[in-house]
Amino acid sequence: MARLERGPGRLVAFSDGVFAIAVTLLVLEIQPPEDFTHLARGLGELWPSYLGYALSFLLIGQVWVNHHVMFDHIRHVDREVLFLNTVLLMVIAFLPFSTSLLAGALRADAGLRTAVVVYGSTLWTAALLFNIIWAHLRRAGLLEASLDVRAVRSIGHRFALALLWIGSGIVVGAFVPVAGVVIIAAFLPAYYLPIRGEYGSDPG
Repeated sequence: MARLERGPGRLVAFSDGVFAIAVTLLVLEIQPPEDFTHLARGLGELWPSYLGYALSFLLIGQVWVNHHVMFDHIRHVDREVLFLNTVLLMVIAFLPFSTSLLAGALRADAGLRTAVVVYGSTLWTAALLFNIIWAHLRRAGLLEASLDVRAVRSIGHRFALALLWIGSGIVVGAFVPVAGVVIIAAFLPAYYLPIRGEYGSDPG
């Protein structure tokens, strides 16, 4: 009997659905002001919710982009990949709660250190799972043969850097919360840049 090889199509489609739901849930944290007699002021006071929404939407978008970078180069998936990806999606689905916690701490001006650590730890766990999945794909020979060694190494380095970057934001945020958020936010522009070799080798 020929060995069954599952294509990544259904996994990617399911993952895209979870990413879409997660970014949609982010907006539910933004509740309209109760006092409509001073609506402009009330809307202005919601700035922590706007900040959390924008930051988390872009971060989830970034995770989605890198998820495609990873799964665009997979020939087929095994049980381990299915399980690890499910855990990754579970972490992503938790991010709206972490965002709500961060926004609430900013509004209350209390508990901010803990909120930043929880928020950063959620992102760090997602980054860790990316590294674990990528390492398994390499070890199990599930990557496309057309992906050269330099590209594999470049993608792996990008994923590994996320652990250090977000981890530094968590450590700093435990002492200086605003600085921790800034470090995590600075992670955005760097990680939207293309990764060398992610589109495959150039012809010739």
